[in-house]
Amino acid sequence: MARNYKLIAVLFLMAMQGIFAQAIPGAYQTNRYFSLLKGKSVGLVVNHTSVIGSTHLADSLLRAGISVKRVFAPEHGFRGTADAGAHIDNEVDRQTGLPLISLYGKHKKPTPEDLQGLDVVVFDIQDVGARFYTYSSTLFYVMEACAENKVKLLILDRANPNGHYVDGPVLDRKFASFVGLNPIPVVHGLTMGEFAGMINGEGWLANGLTCDVQVIACRSYKHRNAVPLTIAPSPNLPNDQSIGLYPSLCLLEPTIVSVGRGTLTQFQVLGTPNPSAGSYTFTPVPTPGAMDPPLKDQLCYGLDLRGVNTRELGFSLKYLIHFFQATGSKESFFTSASFFDKLAGTDSIRLQLLAGKSEAEIRDSWQPALEAYKKMRKRYLIYRD
Repeated sequence: MARNYKLIAVLFLMAMQGIFAQAIPGAYQTNRYFSLLKGKSVGLVVNHTSVIGSTHLADSLLRAGISVKRVFAPEHGFRGTADAGAHIDNEVDRQTGLPLISLYGKHKKPTPEDLQGLDVVVFDIQDVGARFYTYSSTLFYVMEACAENKVKLLILDRANPNGHYVDGPVLDRKFASFVGLNPIPVVHGLTMGEFAGMINGEGWLANGLTCDVQVIACRSYKHRNAVPLTIAPSPNLPNDQSIGLYPSLCLLEPTIVSVGRGTLTQFQVLGTPNPSAGSYTFTPVPTPGAMDPPLKDQLCYGLDLRGVNTRELGFSLKYLIHFFQATGSKESFFTSASFFDKLAGTDSIRLQLLAGKSEAEIRDSWQPALEAYKKMRKRYLIYRD
């Protein structure tokens, strides 16, 4: 009981300091899960966002005498500094001495050897609610591996900063990849705990398997809440504005347009060498997390979106259509048509753009599947909309 009073005092202090904003993450609620891990051999799927206050979850568990055996690192690595898509080697964490196993590149799914000797795997990563943000794919593969090897999965849930709406085309499985594995829309409106329930409930794991999952839910969270983040979830999403714009701007990555990688305003500015694209200018240069940015050292013309109200914008094609029309590049606008289709989860957006369709016409085409998803989603909600 004394420990619980101490925890409550710490949580109250953190709340007063504004650390929690609208929600108390699952990781902070140690009295709900430390006892589940005592005496167990534990693996962690974590990155730099996996913290309790200013202390990494791995350090907190080790200090509590919990037997952490190894860490699985997703895209951007355990400390979150790697470039998007960069190869991450298996290594040893200098601060804890724990072995690190990369879950990126060719090794996206834990092997039986990776999980050997583990009783439970803990997943604690801040997601941003967009299908192509790869941490949800990492969760899927971790669930599948745990199910195949009969290892329990404990998810320490975190609020979704884009959880206040659901929008975009539902992925067609023909375009499944690591930037979208399951038939969900671009903005799925789920926390990782809710998404795990959907994966199990819809039977998406291989061979009809079900993962033994337990979720430590957030407290004081509703989907409609604003969720300011105090830690950037990845190197090129530095603030809340970039996170709010990310669902709409990521589709521009495999095009001739820069989304601001190589600047200090990543996913908040857009530009291309064509002056007709807009009056705002910037020049991408190598920066941490983007050492070889698209259009490096080229003067780009375009738009500054730092003042956009992202909650009003939602998921929009307006910027994609603006640059597609302003550059007049047609097919050559897409630097990788196949990757664009994987991000979109369909080839219909690209084909409709080439056919001159308006945003309203394109949006109408994905509404039936989106409405069906919204109904299905309700079965897996842990938090009220």
